[in-house]
Amino acid sequence: QVQLVESGGGSVQAGDSLRVSCTASGGTFSTYAMGWFRAVSGEEREFVASISRSGNTVYYADSVKGRFTISREDAKNTVTLQMDSLKIEDTAVYYCAADRENHGNPRRSYMYQYWGQGTQVTVSS
Repeated sequence: QVQLVESGGGSVQAGDSLRVSCTASGGTFSTYAMGWFRAVSGEEREFVASISRSGNTVYYADSVKGRFTISREDAKNTVTLQMDSLKIEDTAVYYCAADRENHGNPRRSYMYQYWGQGTQVTVSS
């Protein structure tokens, strides 16, 4: 059983940068593909970014492409989402997720078996 804990959320102004991280425990981190999703209260989680087990394949939502960067550091059991040029519409709770099966569409939330509790990111004008 994998436990995921996000950190690094906070309140920033539009145009600022913020880094959120997710640390895993209880499993072999290098065998999991990882993803970041986000949700605004009352809405479904939307895909933000994903990274394969090897780290060689990454995907981004069109809304964050060119502004966000996902990376992983297996030695620290950590996946990080670097968010630059933040916009007000990036405001959401950000969740990391782990997929042990490593098949299917990483943009789909149902592909992930483990989820963190989320960290709030608020971007104001």
